[in-house]
Amino acid sequence: MTLAPAEPSPAPAAQIVPAVRAIGLGVEFDDRPVLRGIDLEVAQGQAVALLGVNGAGKSTLLRCLATLLPCTGRLFLFGARAAGQTAALRRRIGLIAHQSMLYRDLSPRENLVFFGRLYGLAAPACRADELLELVGLTARAGDPVRTLSRGMTQRVAIARAMMHQPDLLLADEPFEGLDAPSTQAVQSLLAHLAGQGHTVIFSSHDCRQALDLASRLLVLRKGRLAVDQPARGLSEPEVLKEITA
Repeated sequence: MTLAPAEPSPAPAAQIVPAVRAIGLGVEFDDRPVLRGIDLEVAQGQAVALLGVNGAGKSTLLRCLATLLPCTGRLFLFGARAAGQTAALRRRIGLIAHQSMLYRDLSPRENLVFFGRLYGLAAPACRADELLELVGLTARAGDPVRTLSRGMTQRVAIARAMMHQPDLLLADEPFEGLDAPSTQAVQSLLAHLAGQGHTVIFSSHDCRQALDLASRLLVLRKGRLAVDQPARGLSEPEVLKEITA
């Protein structure tokens, strides 16, 4: 009897490494622990909300993930150990901080072109125009940033953080101080970015915003990760209870 040749085994699917993997992450300021033993894994393309009272460690954690603060433990970004590879990894990270990091006497377009050149983009002006249209500021592209409202400035800051098409966007209180229309505009922008496959991690004091935007909620208490749960199925009172526990 002639045996038929065996069917080849299917090739194993390529493993997708997480965007963020932290093991025992810790930070101290003046011998005071600010982050304590943070274990965290965030999948690529996930939208994550980071919640907690003032002083819980939210901004510190985001700065660690942006490789701007030294920390203990181990941090991997897209599978690469962060220690010693910060320059290469920062090209994959966009940061929206409390300060806009914009030059107020330059226009939105001039700011974006400047940052695009810093990142070595081949056509920074084209990318700037594309992003200004996305954030709804084409009509104000040539006005000095100092003449823009807080909400408009925040939208330019988001565009700045997206100039180099980062894989990971970190946003520290992106809705702080915004009126209702500007808040809605920024919410739409972050939702758009998450929908395009970017990993988005943002801090917020607003439980409703977190539940609306994120697929996953993290709650920090006194520098420790107290809650890590899918957002679906959670109610605003439940989340608020965890934050203030």
